[in-house]
Amino acid sequence: MIGAVTLSSCKKFLDINTDPDSIISTSPPLAQLLTSAEVNLAFEGGSDLYRYSAVIAQHLSGQASQPNQTYEYSRYNISGSDENNVWSNIFSTTLSDIELLLQGAATTNSPYYAGIAKILKAYEYQLVVDAWGNAPYSEAQKLTDNTKPKFDNGEDIYKNIIVLLTEAVANLNAATSNLTPGTNSTIYTNGGNFTLAKAQWIKLANTLKMRIFLHYSKKDPTFMVAQMNALISSGATFMTGTADNFQMSFYAVANQTNSIHQFETNRANYLFADNRIVSLMNSKADPRRTTYFTPFPYASSPATYKGVTPGDLTSVNFSRIHTYLRGAASGTPTPNAQGGITATALTYTGAAPIRMLTYAEYCFIRAEAILKGVPAGTVPAETWFQNGITASMQDAGVSATDITTYLAANGGLTGTDPQKQQKISEEKYVALYGVSMEPWTEYRRTGYPTLTPPSNAATPGAPVPRSLFYPQSEVDLNPNAPTQKADLNQKVFWDN
Repeated sequence: MIGAVTLSSCKKFLDINTDPDSIISTSPPLAQLLTSAEVNLAFEGGSDLYRYSAVIAQHLSGQASQPNQTYEYSRYNISGSDENNVWSNIFSTTLSDIELLLQGAATTNSPYYAGIAKILKAYEYQLVVDAWGNAPYSEAQKLTDNTKPKFDNGEDIYKNIIVLLTEAVANLNAATSNLTPGTNSTIYTNGGNFTLAKAQWIKLANTLKMRIFLHYSKKDPTFMVAQMNALISSGATFMTGTADNFQMSFYAVANQTNSIHQFETNRANYLFADNRIVSLMNSKADPRRTTYFTPFPYASSPATYKGVTPGDLTSVNFSRIHTYLRGAASGTPTPNAQGGITATALTYTGAAPIRMLTYAEYCFIRAEAILKGVPAGTVPAETWFQNGITASMQDAGVSATDITTYLAANGGLTGTDPQKQQKISEEKYVALYGVSMEPWTEYRRTGYPTLTPPSNAATPGAPVPRSLFYPQSEVDLNPNAPTQKADLNQKVFWDN
């Protein structure tokens, strides 16, 4: 249950009655808590919440994996019980570590740690609201003081995390901090140079604000434009290149590979590329396909790619997740007669990063913001649009020549405003491959790219889901939790 953290404690009578093993102490282990919070957050980025959203957004498909769990997810058969683990990991592990980090930063007068903790908390809660809508916030992370927190309105949570990000920047700009992060930070490490890292954390806080403001575009575009314009005009710094990507590196070492790769290794043939993203990229001869997906047929020349569509039979005869999400590959596969390869035909390092918010996404945010009325300044929307495509392709290892060729064919931002919106959204959709939640959020917010619900949906005629069920464990055990949703059509606040 949310907030339930087992603590060893005893009444304070003499110093000998202070439990040295308690996770709450007068000298909280800030260094270890930061490492734990960052690693858990990044690992979540390729775990259950990522898989739900990637399947719903039709980046990946489980349709060819029947009768496995991802087959059911592709049919929108995602139950509240399926989500118990991810909810527990978010609230009882990651957010609890962040809360202890905030408490420790306060007691030790270490605002640099507080600033990072607030950014991590804001990012995590943005995902929570986008997935479920309402959630525990004001009464959450009280540890044993409150194990049955109320659920706050999603819009109220959004307002709070905007404030949290403002506070984070102020914390990071503090003149001094008794304790300062170093190589214990697994994100923006910079060799332990916190002066460099601090600048990147501040850029992230402001860029995350821009993402959050853009989410208001459907519900309250006036608010979105005003807030974005005020932030830009304030002189706030934002991501300036792919080196500022909010991502965490993983390694080709046992138990240190990324979570997308680990699932692919442990659940062979559960996921393949979905036809929606593959067909969109095929229509433009997108050079990112070479790292996004394996070819099908594998030995085809020139390489071709095929995604799964609903109704396809159980098979390996489709393109698979490739090096962009799994790290470098080795091996010489022997395709079957149709050109398919087995799950173990290639060996991956698992060292690809988990990407959570990228410079490419930021560029597309700026392009759309101009389209919706945010003053362009000296950089026009088309330039931001092209910068987003370029940054995404650089992340995917595309050559400069191929980027130039692609931009010549697809980099123009022309037509009516709806046509421009579609171009921005579809390129952003491709660039967000591997990012948890945001591709699904973009579809719900803009309607692009068009997604066709599977003909074999668990509930015949069901539309594309708008949110997830509440975790059943929370509904059953927390008397302050709302009643379970009737279906997956209930919208989060910004989707109305």
